[in-house]
Order: sequence, then structure tokens, then C-alpha cells
Amino acid sequence: MNGKIPIYFVPGLGAGPEIFEYLALPEDRFEIHYLKWLIPESIDESLEHYTRRMSEGVTAKNPVLIGVSFGGVIVQMMSKLIPTRKVVIISSLKTRKELPRRLKYLRSTGLYRLLPTRRISRIDDFSRFNFHQTVRRKAELYNRYMSVRDENYLNWAIKTILHWKEEQNIAEAVHIHGTRDEIFPIKYIRDCIPVEGGTHAMIITKAKRISEIIINSLES
Repeated sequence: MNGKIPIYFVPGLGAGPEIFEYLALPEDRFEIHYLKWLIPESIDESLEHYTRRMSEGVTAKNPVLIGVSFGGVIVQMMSKLIPTRKVVIISSLKTRKELPRRLKYLRSTGLYRLLPTRRISRIDDFSRFNFHQTVRRKAELYNRYMSVRDENYLNWAIKTILHWKEEQNIAEAVHIHGTRDEIFPIKYIRDCIPVEGGTHAMIITKAKRISEIIINSLES
């Protein structure tokens, strides 16, 4: 790696590596890699088994793992399997305790099974069905980055994040979270670095500030 710090990025649910395009990390100091979502083997594939398959894409030793939203859950699980230099999560959760009440309701009632993932082809549709209508204002922007639209993947991912069983912090993760996150409201989040005005899409809209936090956290 020529002395560079290897960083592996995992995007948010349904998103591709394009969501990281506005981050500015010095190329002379960091070796950047992007992990893409795998299609689950079945709706019942365990998160542990899926994470093990994702981890096969990490070839560098002692990397930094950075994940957004559901990708943040994945990198924390990956840190159980491989030695890491640091784990950074963005717009994500550290334990199931940080799920907001409306998502716990979807989980307890099983209503998430009624979500029309077969017809969800745009991220603005996904956001409207699942979470908060304020997301719709950024619908065109989100649609560009919603590249993983496989029905089996979406059904599995929604089920998996709602039923994540983790009760304790897995890793000493650096948690970056927006003060206006409409998916995982910050009032439910503990021990994070707040980004003022950041929404769930802040990896795109607040990329400069997030880049600064990442660089500072890796230098500390």
C-alpha cells in the first residue's frame, strides 16, 4: 500500500459507491476501496454469514472501515471478523437501542413485510414508504444513488436492520451523525459527532465537513 492507510467504504442500504464521490481524502495518504452490496443467498441468510461474505472483499491488513447507514452496521459486524485500524459509521446505529420508535413499531408489528419492494425502483419511493416525507424534497438527488434495486436484497436488508440484535457497542466506532437525520433521529443516538443540519443524505450534502471529521479522527 506504499505506506498509505487502506480505507474500505460500505454504502447505505440500496446505494452504490457513488455516494462517496464528494468526499475529499488526500490520495497521498489514503488508499480507497469500495465494497459493493452482495445479493443475499436467501431471505433467511444471517447477518453474520452475509458479513463474512462481505469481508472477503477486504484484502488489506488492518484497514479503516467506513459505513453509511446500514453499511455502518455491516462494518461494525466486519470488525468482529478482521483486525481494523478504526471503524467509522455515518448516519447509522451502534445498537438496536438507537432505532427510533416508528421503526421499532414496524418491527414489532411485522408491517415492514408489506412494503412494496418489488415496485420500489427509486430511493425517493423507498424513503416515502418507510420513513419521513421531508426526504421527498431531495428525491431527484437520491434517485441517482439508489443503484441496488434487487427485490430480494431490499427485503433482506430491511428485515435485517430492523431485527439487528446488538445490545452493546461492537467497536469503539467514530459515529458521525446529522442533527436533522430523518431516518435515525439524533435524539435516539448516543456518543456521536454531530453535523449541524445534516440529514440522512449528508454523505452527499455535507461531504466536506464529513471529510474533515474522518481525516481528524484518523490522525488522532
